[in-house]
Amino acid sequence: MAKKPVNKYIDHTNIKLGAKKEDIVKTCREAEEYKFRGVCIRPKWVGAVAKELKRTGIKVVVLIDDPIGLSEHRERVKMCKKAKADGANELDVVVSLPDVKMEKWEKIEKDLKEICRIRPTKVIIGSGYLTDEEIAKVSSIVKTAGAICVKTATEKDPLENRELAEKAKHLKIMRKNAPGLLIKASGKIRSLKDLNQMVKAGADIIGTSQGVKIMKESKKYV
Repeated sequence: MAKKPVNKYIDHTNIKLGAKKEDIVKTCREAEEYKFRGVCIRPKWVGAVAKELKRTGIKVVVLIDDPIGLSEHRERVKMCKKAKADGANELDVVVSLPDVKMEKWEKIEKDLKEICRIRPTKVIIGSGYLTDEEIAKVSSIVKTAGAICVKTATEKDPLENRELAEKAKHLKIMRKNAPGLLIKASGKIRSLKDLNQMVKAGADIIGTSQGVKIMKESKKYV
């Protein structure tokens, strides 16, 4: 079971490409009602969400360069600086998965080091696309680069909900190879049972669009 109040694990997420302002405002209202840890959105909504969540203590979290970190380094830095200027508290940045597969470790570290100086950064490693050895290597680089957190995936996680046991194994590898960093689990986490499974495996933060559903389930067990 969760070691702290369930709501404090959740980055309430709305990264739908077709989301309208009223949808984003609704997500913010839900976060305020349940006092979630943060609200995770796409860059275009950072300013609006920062305004909605002003003085609530809820973090404005922005997803950068999904789904596989294809942008050039300068463009990634530019996106992160713009998000900071718009009011983002944290950056959820996708590592360059092509660079991981090509073992360009020095390039990855250099890219992340500059980004991590802009705002507190959670690095999405796309663990479902990686071997255990790649997960271990990238997690260690994320720590060296100065990030605050290693994160499993975005909504494009290739692991299905029925494969959460595999994700749990990834969390343990991430924890071992990035000691002292927060661990965020995201992708196909849809229920209180799923959340508890991820927390048991070592997750400190849960990224999910199902925060309200999970909270309603959790109240049955209070």
